[in-house]
Amino acid sequence: MTSTDTAVLSVAGRPVGRYVIRPELPARLSPRPYLHPVTTLAGTAVTELSPADHTHHLGVGVAVPDVEGYNFWGGRTFVRDQGPTELDNHGSQRHTTFQLCDPDGFVEELRWVAAGGELLRERRTVAATELTDSAWALDLTFSLTNVTPDPLSIGSPATNGRPGAAYGGFFWRARKESGAPDVFTADTEGEAEVHGRHADWLALAGSTWTLVFAGATGQTRRDPWFVRTEEYPGVGSSLAHDERLPIPPGDTVVRRVVTVVADGRLDRDAAASLVRKAVSP
Repeated sequence: MTSTDTAVLSVAGRPVGRYVIRPELPARLSPRPYLHPVTTLAGTAVTELSPADHTHHLGVGVAVPDVEGYNFWGGRTFVRDQGPTELDNHGSQRHTTFQLCDPDGFVEELRWVAAGGELLRERRTVAATELTDSAWALDLTFSLTNVTPDPLSIGSPATNGRPGAAYGGFFWRARKESGAPDVFTADTEGEAEVHGRHADWLALAGSTWTLVFAGATGQTRRDPWFVRTEEYPGVGSSLAHDERLPIPPGDTVVRRVVTVVADGRLDRDAAASLVRKAVSP
C-alpha cells in the first residue's frame, strides 16, 4: 500500500516496515528514502530514526559518505589530516518512480544529486518474505550507475585516513536498548572480532529480537562488515574498506543484502538455518 510519501511493507497481511519516499529533512542529514520503523512479526521495532547520538542515521537504507567528495551519508565529513569537519557538500537521493510497488515489496528508481547535478542513478529492489511464524526476511538490492561522462569513485572515512571507519553502502541502524546487543558470526563473536571482517552472515541479538545479515551475492560477501554495538547498534556492508571503489562512466555497482528479522534471541544454529532459507538459490 502506498501514499504520495510512504509505502507500507507487509508480510502475511501484517505491516512490518514503513518506507518513507520523500522525507522532509535538512540538507545536513543527506535526505534519502529510508525504512522506519521496521518491526518483527510480533511488532517489536528494530530500527531507529535520527537518534540523538547520530541524527543522520535513518533506519534502513543505502548511504555513502563520499561519492567523489560529496556526502550522501549525512553529518560531518572526515577530512584527511583534519578529522570530522562540517562541510557544505551534502547530496540527496531523490525518488523518481516505482516500477513496481506491491504490499510485499517494490522496485524503485532514484537519482543521487549533489551541487545541482546527478552523479548516480539507482535501482533499488526491496522484498519482504515470511520465513516462519516468528521470522521474516528483508531482501534489499541496490544498483548504482555512474551517469556522468567522467569516472567516479566511492570512498569512506577509512580510505580518507580514519582506520576502522569503512562505513558506506547498505546500513541498518538498530534499536538501542539499555544494554548493547550481542554480535556473532558462524565462528566468532564480539564487535572487536567481527568488525571489518568477512563473514557469510552476521547476527545482532537484542533483548527480544535478532537480526541476521547475509551478503546474497559473491561480490557482496567480499565486502567486510561494518559493526557497532557499544557506541550504538548498527550494521553495514562496506563498499570502500581498504581502497576507493571506482565506477567508470556508464558502469554499475550492484550489492544485495538479505536480513532475517526474528522475534527472540537466536543461537548460531537457528540463525544459520534461517539464513539458508532466506537466501535460497
